[in-house]
Formats: sequence, structure tokens, C-alpha cells
Amino acid sequence: MKKGRNVFKMFLVVALIVSIFVACSNNNNTATNKSNADDPKTNNAVKDNAVETPAMDPNEPGWKSDTSPITFDWYLNFSWFPNKWGVDPTSKYVTEKTGVDINFIVPAGNENEKLNTMIASGTLPDFITLGWYEPGVKSMIAGDLVLPLNELAEEYDPYFFKVTDPDKLNWYKQEDGNTYGYPNASSSPKDAEKYGDLFSSNQTFVVRKDMYEAIGSPDMRTQEGFLNALKLAKEKYPEVNGQPIIPLGLHEFTENGNDSLEQYIQNYLAVPKEKDGLLYDRTTDPVYISWLKTLRQANQDGLLAKDIFIDKRPQMEEKIAQGRYFAMLYQRTDFAAQQGAIYAKDPNSIYIAVDGPANPNLDPPTLNGPAISGWTVTLISKNVKDKARAIKFLSYLISEEGNKDLYLGEKGFSYDTIDGKDQFKPEAIALMNKDRGAFDKEFGSSFTFWMLMDTNMNLQWAPPAVEPFKQLEDWTKGKVVSSSQYDNIDPPADSEEGIALTNNKLLFGKTITKLLLAKSEADFDKFFAEYVEKRAADGFDKVQAYKQVKFEENLKKLAE
Repeated sequence: MKKGRNVFKMFLVVALIVSIFVACSNNNNTATNKSNADDPKTNNAVKDNAVETPAMDPNEPGWKSDTSPITFDWYLNFSWFPNKWGVDPTSKYVTEKTGVDINFIVPAGNENEKLNTMIASGTLPDFITLGWYEPGVKSMIAGDLVLPLNELAEEYDPYFFKVTDPDKLNWYKQEDGNTYGYPNASSSPKDAEKYGDLFSSNQTFVVRKDMYEAIGSPDMRTQEGFLNALKLAKEKYPEVNGQPIIPLGLHEFTENGNDSLEQYIQNYLAVPKEKDGLLYDRTTDPVYISWLKTLRQANQDGLLAKDIFIDKRPQMEEKIAQGRYFAMLYQRTDFAAQQGAIYAKDPNSIYIAVDGPANPNLDPPTLNGPAISGWTVTLISKNVKDKARAIKFLSYLISEEGNKDLYLGEKGFSYDTIDGKDQFKPEAIALMNKDRGAFDKEFGSSFTFWMLMDTNMNLQWAPPAVEPFKQLEDWTKGKVVSSSQYDNIDPPADSEEGIALTNNKLLFGKTITKLLLAKSEADFDKFFAEYVEKRAADGFDKVQAYKQVKFEENLKKLAE
């Protein structure tokens, strides 16, 4: 019996060893198969041996196939973005519906430094949204750090091609035939044909209504009239609630310059972007230079407050809310929250759009409006934790369903069907117009999360513009010109031309401040001549030649 028990024990030991060996072998095979599945060299063989999955329906939203919980990290290259996902009803509703939660990552300081660090280290999060015009877009694509959206869609979600605009995909198609980013606020040529009469611009020249009327509503189109109005305003209102008045407000100064003092004022002056089929050097345009000299004179006369050279957007928003600016060459949507708050307190002290700087012929401005490039592009990183869920969620956000969810929110809460139309409930509209910041927190709709907003699609749900925003918007209508052909023509940042362009931008960023602070017109002329000479030495002609080629390619794309 003892011998039998020993044999039985030995049998158990052998059986245990065999079972462990088999299990380990199976685990190794599983790991090997998984590794091979990710290896393009063996991927086809693995697919051939795999059980075929049912074909995906290109007409059915892919996101519905999996609504299990998942969290994506999403980088926004905008330090001013204030909102968190999941603290408002709209984003909660989207998460409950799709299973997707979002952790937004926003730079605390300089956006380019943060993005460049992530690019250099290869630590990009799942999604990335940044301005289409930023060099980081080309850097991520050239560095093989982001995934082709078209290939992801072909493999995981053909519904993507049903909800995206072929013209926009083609516009952002790279030389390798792939498209890596999709825009928001984009208008293709077909959109322009359909919605063109409704197009407006963000670019406005505004004045504080009560101050402007108190000094006689002067004509500010001429250089003399412009300077005189600033002087009158400062003389009549040296202080606003105990704080010094700021006669003129501008976008913030950055290392590359100031938007208000470049394309904005150039558009108001109707400086052409091309002549006889060739790109025009707007920076050396005589009318533009003469207006920069007018601003230099304004500084000499004490009409340019020191604040405008150092304030960032948060400081500007605070001072706008205080009504300290008399006039601003600024984007109307960038101060919508402050405009609403001012209106609630004193409708007479809001900012209104008026005719601003003009050329000697007093031609109407040629303002930027909706273009095919849009505002931002969103890309999917190679580090993405789940390719299938990522492209399916992107398709949802681009679709009419996703746009409606993020614009109107959840039915019965922020909107309802009223008079046969899906529209915001009265209490939601009232708060939106009164306090945009509070609206974002209480409702989270109306594109609080604008990453893939379609500004044409949302016209079917948008409420009519009301004061104090309507006047600003209406003023720009009829003054909008298409600028798609001039978009996305900058060279890659790491190319010879790209390096020259970067140096040129940095040079202009330093020069524009020197020009405004110049003690005399002679100093202005000296500084500007030095800028043009240094720009030429840095390869400006090569940059222009590169842009010309891309500009002509854009014309062909738009004509297709």
C-alpha cells in the first residue's frame, strides 16, 4: 500500500509538472500571437488564420458597438481653455452615451514649449488639438507620431467616411496620400455656396458705446480721425472706476508679433494678399507701414498704455470686463463673456463695432471668414490606448449626432422641441447671453467643447443672435472674403525654408515692439529697414518661393 501511495504521489507530481508546462506553453503562444498581430511582417499571416469578423456597416455609427468605459487623454494647445470634462451635464451625457471619458491636458504656460517637449520625447497623449497653422502639426506628421485617420477608418470605422467632408479630407491630405487631422469650424467651397450669405467674421474694431457717443461718434477710418478719437476719449475719461483708461486694446504680444498689428489691421486696410497671381508682401505695403507709424505716434502722444505690451489674455479679459478699453482691434468672440456681463450691468457701456482703420480710398475691409482650413485640427497619437475606440469617437464628434449633442446638450435639460424645432430652452439662452462662464458650468452645451464643432451644421439649431452680440456679428457680414487658398502654405519647421520662416517671425516679433516704441519717425524707418535687410539675409525669398508653390497647389485643390 505504501508503494502504491508513493506511485500515486509521483503520478500527481508528474501531472502537475506537465500541466504547468502546457499552460506556460499556451501563454507563450498567446503572447507570441499577440506580438505577431502587432507586427506588420506577420500581420497578414495572423489575419489569414484568424476567424473572420463580421463586416462593418459603413452606414452604422461605429461607436455603438462598444460603449464600455474608457478614458482618453486629450491635449489642447490653448493655455486659456478653462473647462473640465465631466463636471457639466452635457459632457456627462456624452460619457454616459458613448462610454468615453476625457482627461483634458492644457499647458500652464507657453503652449509651444509644452507641445515641443512632448513631440521631442514622443509622449503625445491620445488626442491632440491645435491650430492648423501651428508648426507642431507638420512636426508630428513628419515625426511619424500620429496615425492616418483614413487608415484607422478603413480598419475600424468606415462610418468615418460617411460623416466627414471629402473636400476637407483632401485639403489635409499629405504627400503620402494620408490625412492625419480633421478641422473644426471649417467651410469647404460647397459650404460657401450653401451658407455664404450667413458667413460672418470674428475680426472687429470696437469702441465702448457710451464713451464713443460722448465724444461725438467720430470717424476713425483716417489716421487723423483715429488719433483724435483716442485723444478725446483719454481727455474725457482719464480714469474708469479709479483705474487709468486704456485708449486702445490689441491682441497680446507674443514672441512672433501681434495678430492685431498684422493680418487684422492689414485686412481692415484691404491690403491685397496677391497681385497678378503672385503672393504679395503685405508687411512692406506702404499703407500698412503708414498706419504703423500712426500707432507709433499714438505711443508718443501717450495713447498706448504699457498694459498692452505685457498683458496676456486673462489680464485682458479682466480689463475688458472693467470697461477700461476705449477701442479694441480684437476678435469679438474672445470677449463674448465679458460683453454679456457688461450688458447685464449697463447696456450703454457695451462694445460696439464701428468703421475702423481704412486705406486712403476708404475701401471696406476684407475680413477673414470661414475657410476650409477651419480653426483647429485634431489628430490621434500613435500612443493612443485604443485605436478602434479613438476613431469611432472621433467619427461621433464629427457627425451630426455628435455636433447636436455638444451644441444642444441633453434633450429635456438644456434643449427641447419647441414650436416644432429642437432649440435651447429659454432659461438656457438667458444664462448663455448673460454669463457665458456660468452657462458652461451649468449646461456645458453650445460648444463649450468645440474641438470638432461644425459651425455650418449648427446653424439649424442656433438661436437668432441677440444683443449685445448681434450688432458685432452683423457688422462683419458682407465684408468677409475667402482666404482658403492662402492657408496651410508655410514650410515644415525643420526645413531650410521653415527655419528661415521661424527666424523671420521671431525677428518681426522683436521689431514690431521697437517700431511702436520708436522715439521718432526716423528711428522707425531705421528699425524697419534693418528688419527688411535681416529678413532677406535669413532667406525670406526662399520662404516666399515655397509659399508660392503651395499657394498654386491650393488653387488646384480648390478647383477640383
